[in-house]
Amino acid sequence: MIELKKVSKYFGDKQVLFDINTTFLEGKVNLIIGRSGSGKTVLMKCLVGLHFPEEGVVLYNERDFHHMEMQEQRKLRAEMGMVFQGSALFDSMTIQENVMFPLDMFTNMTDKEKLDRVNFCLERVDLHNVNALYPAELSGGMKKRAAIARAIACKPKYLFCDEPNSGLDPKTSLVIDELITDITHEFGITTVVNTHDLNSVITIGETISFIYDGHLAWRGDKDNVLTSDSKELNDFIYAQPLTQRIRQSL
Repeated sequence: MIELKKVSKYFGDKQVLFDINTTFLEGKVNLIIGRSGSGKTVLMKCLVGLHFPEEGVVLYNERDFHHMEMQEQRKLRAEMGMVFQGSALFDSMTIQENVMFPLDMFTNMTDKEKLDRVNFCLERVDLHNVNALYPAELSGGMKKRAAIARAIACKPKYLFCDEPNSGLDPKTSLVIDELITDITHEFGITTVVNTHDLNSVITIGETISFIYDGHLAWRGDKDNVLTSDSKELNDFIYAQPLTQRIRQSL
């Protein structure tokens, strides 16, 4: 579990996060949603240590991430997996080398153990016969699945996904959502997904934190996100004609 308590973030004189209090649960798909520029990306960067909040704390199972000794923080980072928006695979490495990269960085496994783990992860995301291929030889959906394989290589306790469906067609997006959900439940991972994909919001959001102008404006789940009395959330959810028609049927 990850807890944020009164987290605030500034860039110079500009405050971009205001007293954020929320919780991301173990074994659940936890979403951060909001408009572009709302602060959700900054919030995720605070979670993974790319930004340091000026106020408040980020607790990983009651461990204060930003005030740990360097060695403790490195150990915690090894418990994290990250799926970047553009997949961020290394173009000059094969898929096998990409997935093996965090194992080389954070483990003392033998070459055989690493290869066995790579093959397990690729199999788990339904990628076959791609070990020797390069990222440029994969489709967009396959790249995302390879990125997920790399993210789970070190058996993370915490998985972070930044816009995992960005640039994908609706059918492939559903496949990625199902994969993230299945892996989360199967391995009991605390998964945090930064997204504005409404399909993801209403299908996989087991907890949802809605960020509006740097504030936590609403917190709930997929079962009540469509029936909230929050004006800001409704303006976000029902901004599209499709969701407007859904609203009329409720």
